[in-house]
Amino acid sequence: MRILHLTSDWKWTGPAEPMLRLGVGQRAKGHDVALACPEPPAPGSRSVAEEARALGLAPMLEVSNGRGVGVFSDRADIEALSGSLRDRSIDVVHTWHTRDHVIAVRAAARLGRDRPAVVRSYRSAERISRAPWSRWLFGARTDGLLCVSPETARWNAGLRGGRPIRGAFGAVDLDRFRPDAPAADARVRSETRAALGLRGEDAVVGIVARAQPHRRFDLLIDAAARLLARRPEARLLVVGRGTRREALAERPARELGIADRVIFAGYRNTDYAAVLHAMDLFTFLVPGSDGTCRALLEAAASGIPAVVTRRGALPEIVVDGETGVLVDEQPDALAEAWDAVLGDADRRRRMGAAARARATRCFGAACFADAVEALYVDALDAAHRRRA
Repeated sequence: MRILHLTSDWKWTGPAEPMLRLGVGQRAKGHDVALACPEPPAPGSRSVAEEARALGLAPMLEVSNGRGVGVFSDRADIEALSGSLRDRSIDVVHTWHTRDHVIAVRAAARLGRDRPAVVRSYRSAERISRAPWSRWLFGARTDGLLCVSPETARWNAGLRGGRPIRGAFGAVDLDRFRPDAPAADARVRSETRAALGLRGEDAVVGIVARAQPHRRFDLLIDAAARLLARRPEARLLVVGRGTRREALAERPARELGIADRVIFAGYRNTDYAAVLHAMDLFTFLVPGSDGTCRALLEAAASGIPAVVTRRGALPEIVVDGETGVLVDEQPDALAEAWDAVLGDADRRRRMGAAARARATRCFGAACFADAVEALYVDALDAAHRRRA
């Protein structure tokens, strides 16, 4: 199968890694996989193109960067994409954002009956709007729709009118994130903790999330204050950037008198896996731009149990009582769950092992590629029947 992944965002954001992991998994299955994306505006910027080259998926077509749909301004990209789809005899063009979705629909339409199937990954864990624009784009114009989990696919099935739709969990690097990885070595863990200002005896609850109002930092900090009142040796480790961090998290922590026990580690790159392994327990409250909750999948692959809310796909990623704990969005409920898991080392080990086993089964590139391949087959069959 000849597959083209198309994104019109150059940045290395949440949805970008699942796209490249999928491409790697598809190549391993013997498919011909290509990528079209923008180049970064400045050399050295961490970008989709840079990461793709490192994985052996050098972009074969450069498209312009942008998010808004332009009826006239997108013509050059549509023309270039249409030519590439024709010249390379692409079977499936897989899009990841609204702008590249529309560009692919318009480029494919130029090829008439010989056009490829257009597949869209909808990366939000929310229901797609039923507005006329959404019904037009996500209905008959799209041959296959990929959602972030089986349940979110069921939420959006009505929009498809019987057309192919599938839910699949995201994919992470199971080798980099594993319980016995170099980043998990006892010496590395001790050094990483020390560099973060953590002691060996600290009981660390960690979260990876951009500081944004909808990510419920109010709940996070309130729950942390309740946990720290019960368990003085506990610490909250917050990983991620965000221009609102001072207002959403740092100031509330100071006001509650817990600022000395909340560590803001910022954005991490080369030592990210080691920082994950510095945690005893992972927590996740609200999905961000990537509804697959990649950081949660990475924690599971690392063998770290999780306490999460019931937002989006979280109840499908975490098996309650087995790989972690599901809680209501209440500070006391969250603090109690953290406290219970931190206080039982054997339970943490069992949950961590179960989380790793589930990640191996469900969150790897091969599993993701299998699920998406099934969607492609359905989408191509539907497209062929339509042309007949």
